[in-house]
Amino acid sequence: MSGANLAQVTRHYGEFARAAGFAAVRNETDYDHALALVEAILTANRDSPGREDPDHPLSGLLDLLVPAIQAYEAVHYPMPQVPPHEVLAYLMETQGLTQSELPEVGNQSVVSLVLAGKRRLNARQVAALAKRFKVSADVFLA
Repeated sequence: MSGANLAQVTRHYGEFARAAGFAAVRNETDYDHALALVEAILTANRDSPGREDPDHPLSGLLDLLVPAIQAYEAVHYPMPQVPPHEVLAYLMETQGLTQSELPEVGNQSVVSLVLAGKRRLNARQVAALAKRFKVSADVFLA
């Protein structure tokens, strides 16, 4: 990159930082501004076909902001490690499901063993539960 291009990037980055209210996600205020900007971008494009379009003019900005937000959250708001059987119990509770309503796991006695933490889920069960609850399979892996 030439010095002239770097000067132009520096000037435009400064303009972005002033307009957005932050230059990088380094503290809670920056974090709040970054979240607000991501939400504004997504809201502005909510009903447009361009919302998921990688060629959308602000798609690249989202590609920069989201990992910065995630990195900040990983340090300042770490997710606790929850055993897979507790995740399953929580998902069942939030959706009002009983043990007999989980054919993805097996019959009620198998579900009972899983929920008690006495039996681990296998790969087929994990994949089926992730699909059913629309979550990452990682939540069911210990």
